[in-house]
Amino acid sequence: MISRKGLILAGGTGSRLFPVTLIASKQLLPVYDKPMIYYPLSLLMQAGVTEIAIITAPDRLASFRALFGDGSGLGLTIEYIVQPKPEGLAQAYLLAEGFLDGAPSVLVLGDNIFHGPDLGLLLERANARNGSTIFGYRVDDPTNFGVVSFDADGRATSIEEKPRRPRSDYAATGLYFLDGDASRRARDVRPSPRGELEITDLLQTYLDERRLDVETLGRGFAWFDTGTHRSLLAASEFVQMIDECQGLKLGCIEEVAFQMGLIDVEQMLRLAAPLMKTNYGQYLRKTALAGAHAGVRDFRSIA
Repeated sequence: MISRKGLILAGGTGSRLFPVTLIASKQLLPVYDKPMIYYPLSLLMQAGVTEIAIITAPDRLASFRALFGDGSGLGLTIEYIVQPKPEGLAQAYLLAEGFLDGAPSVLVLGDNIFHGPDLGLLLERANARNGSTIFGYRVDDPTNFGVVSFDADGRATSIEEKPRRPRSDYAATGLYFLDGDASRRARDVRPSPRGELEITDLLQTYLDERRLDVETLGRGFAWFDTGTHRSLLAASEFVQMIDECQGLKLGCIEEVAFQMGLIDVEQMLRLAAPLMKTNYGQYLRKTALAGAHAGVRDFRSIA
């Protein structure tokens, strides 16, 4: 498995969620029983990434530091990068160039939530590749997304940002596995007519070299871009349904850390202790005790 560094883009103004995000970071809003950012963080952890940078606005930085610290409580190393002004997704690779230092990376948007069968295996497969891998998801209205199209053999043939006439129904989700050349390539990306450094333009450089792989998330997968009030509510209801029907918590970073051996039973119980008035804390305690008696399950089961 390739050793990657992780990036969570948690900047932006969250203007589609005003007035709530006038005073709070979008990525710290609750999705059912935990902050939104727990879900993309747990995804990076499931991909085997333990060295992570959170990119956020200057006035939101203190909140993320208060939540995660240096990450050591979860067996992680977490750094913070200030984004003075949001100027497109590809900007993340410019801001994080020093942190990445030529290492391959996986970038996830801080408002994206993924769930589905064998998600852990898909992440492993993407991690093992050189070049780049993105994930496509079929949507009703692709004009609101970056859109990827394919040939008869399933190879990507084009990627366009919010096209008026999409060539396919597959949106490019906010999860990107790129090689160590991403920051250099990002330096050559020019602002689009929207004034942003588009991630699709960066990905196009890989596509031109036939080094862009696309994993399609098919039937049974759920993907949420929780940037609107409606999608935020839908994601919360989905997470609640899984919780109540299956007794499993999605995006539970403490559980993922425990299942991956990043923390032990004692550390897990320590994390649960201040949360014991909540179902979340009780779940952590139950998981820790079950793991101590029966051994830790494969983390893919709680993707």
